[in-house]
Amino acid sequence: MKKRTINIAVTALNAIDSPGPGVSVIRALREAASFDVRIIGLAYESLEPGIYMHDLVDRTYSIPYPSSGIDALMSRLEYIHEKENIDVIIPNFDAELFPFIKLESRLRNLGIHMFLPTLRQFEEREKVNLNDFGKKYGISVPKSKVIYDLNTVYSLLSEFSFPLLVKGKFYDASIAYNIEQIKNYFNKISAKWGLPIIIQEFIHGTEFNVTGLGDGKGNTIAAVPMRKQYITDKGKAWGGITIADQRMLEMTRTFLRNTKWRGGFELELMKNKDGVIYLLEINPRLPAWIYLAVGVGQNIPEALVNLALGEKVAPFATYEVGKMFIRYSWDMIVDREEFEQISMFGEL
Repeated sequence: MKKRTINIAVTALNAIDSPGPGVSVIRALREAASFDVRIIGLAYESLEPGIYMHDLVDRTYSIPYPSSGIDALMSRLEYIHEKENIDVIIPNFDAELFPFIKLESRLRNLGIHMFLPTLRQFEEREKVNLNDFGKKYGISVPKSKVIYDLNTVYSLLSEFSFPLLVKGKFYDASIAYNIEQIKNYFNKISAKWGLPIIIQEFIHGTEFNVTGLGDGKGNTIAAVPMRKQYITDKGKAWGGITIADQRMLEMTRTFLRNTKWRGGFELELMKNKDGVIYLLEINPRLPAWIYLAVGVGQNIPEALVNLALGEKVAPFATYEVGKMFIRYSWDMIVDREEFEQISMFGEL
């Protein structure tokens, strides 16, 4: 029997040293067992490599930055939908999730489906609310403080010891060893991502991540933990290995059960020398290493699409332990005409 073909639009086609999840999500969708796909790339920049990966992406359209507002995004998506008849959109950047969440009902009226966290879930897990989140759900989190101006930096000395982390509200985190470095990172990160800036206690230990999928009713559809094997200077995993850690899996199930999380996610964890597991961040979307989950038996993007379309999805029961991912880069040769086409007309 021929499988149905689903038109799926995917964002985050960048593949730089801090890669977006888009290309990995598309690779997973191309391997889906329950449907075939036609992939529509949604790009913010003309140099996002996924635009030119024609074996993965069938057609690409530029979309406005989240800062342009939801009406500009909606207008552009309506235009793309008229041409491509989109069935599902999978947004993959933290910064774009708010406008997509706000537009979910309007897009559904057009026949476009998504499977995203609710606005309450999205805001509750934000870095600025992590302390309250940990207290509410009984999860160990590092001490953190939100600051809005440099005048408060010196008061941090009575609350934190060096080193400490300086984090942006969406992305970027740097380790500071003195006041001058805090100031430098404050200016650098706030210029890129805006205020506030989060100061967080630095936990010494081993870094882990868990990716998975919640059904919005408190059930765990998928969960795959991995230990970072190689970390870039931006703190991104460039290599990792799946592990069997029941405490991390139970923390994940507790998180999903208590919050009734809807959609994909990534938990960033740190285990200290005493074995205490701290939750550092909750990323409200699939991670760039999501293809590792596919490689160990859990095609999470496929399951997410089926949930978005209202299909029943059985939870994954197992995954392979000891499988590694190793990220690499390569040079694509691209015709200048293609770059000009996407740059000038917003379509390729």
